[in-house]
Amino acid sequence: MRKSPSPVEAPRHVLQLPVYMDNHSTTRPDPRVVEAMLPYFGAIYGNAASASHRFGWEAAEGADRAREQVARALGAEPREIVFTSGATEANNLAIKGAAQAYQRRGKHVVTAAAEHKAVLDTVRRLGREGWEITVVPCDATGRVDAASILPVLRPDTVLVSVMAASNEVGTINPIREIGRICRERGVVFHTDATQAVGKIPIEVNDDHVDLLSLSAHKVYGPKGVGALYVRRRDPMVRLVPQMDGGGHERGMRSGTLPVPLVVGLGKALELAMEERDAESARLLVLRERLHRGIAGRVEGIRLNGHPTERLPGNLNLSFAYVDGEALMMAMRDVAVSSGAACTSVDPEPSHVLLAMGLDEDMARASLRFGLGRFTTEVEVDFAADAVAEAVERLRVHSAAWAFSKTGREV
Repeated sequence: MRKSPSPVEAPRHVLQLPVYMDNHSTTRPDPRVVEAMLPYFGAIYGNAASASHRFGWEAAEGADRAREQVARALGAEPREIVFTSGATEANNLAIKGAAQAYQRRGKHVVTAAAEHKAVLDTVRRLGREGWEITVVPCDATGRVDAASILPVLRPDTVLVSVMAASNEVGTINPIREIGRICRERGVVFHTDATQAVGKIPIEVNDDHVDLLSLSAHKVYGPKGVGALYVRRRDPMVRLVPQMDGGGHERGMRSGTLPVPLVVGLGKALELAMEERDAESARLLVLRERLHRGIAGRVEGIRLNGHPTERLPGNLNLSFAYVDGEALMMAMRDVAVSSGAACTSVDPEPSHVLLAMGLDEDMARASLRFGLGRFTTEVEVDFAADAVAEAVERLRVHSAAWAFSKTGREV
């Protein structure tokens, strides 16, 4: 890949190639986040668990400040935040930890068909270990109807896990309604909010959330750090730790805290909360510009995801008679994804799109555009042109496309 100037430093009207539109897989760390982290790679290098000297105290102060910043973003208390290596670990700790803690009450867990593999694979592990699993469907927009949760709850149901927003199609789930149903029936409610935190309002008390997973690198923070919110009152949620050794994080997650990364997570969420409304409004305008730019030149496209209840920076489109992988390869100067980055090595079509009712051909013909903080208008216009030109080139060689237009085999 050609080295190019920073999109942060370059004028926003100047096109810098390649164009990055894969912000659902990861984001570039904000320079302000990097600046906040730097002292903790140098002068402030102590272990936050070392309580007997200044080096440890200074490191602990940085970690404590980050814990407060994360809690503030969720409407939580600092003592309810457990730092992890990322959302995948947070999901594992939440789901396995809660299931094991409440197994005397029952061994039934509920999740949804369009969840991230970090949730689905974790739940499947419980299934192999004796828990009974119910997977509720999503609708054609990828949304889980809150009314579908109530009929599957049983006296032995201990946990429901439904994501706040889809990493693939951006659809926002009604977690407040789902959380209320779970609370009324004494069932622990977990939400994977990795894509939602910092982009849409999340308030753990109003949303009746008991456990919430998030990751720094989705909100312009560093990779390798995340957090799990664990409710401590009304009701207090118990977890069985999945990692032993040292009793860090109140015994829930042992291991020396990576203080620079933790500081970066806190700063990233602080910035996200300060700028969320303005950033969301800007991204919505850019997303609609990109959609119009593609739809105005390309026939046979389908919007995947909810038309309105969707993350502002998400655009997922399927292109009839075009393979998504081939389309990505034909647009070397635009970085997009054909699905979740965590499953991009899997040749199977997206399980999310299949759960939404797309056939395999249309699921394979999808692209996910993830617009972000550093996306510019000139990049959006370039991407729209690149997509249109690439689709046209590929369809020229598609017998199926020709037949769909003429009704005659070629």
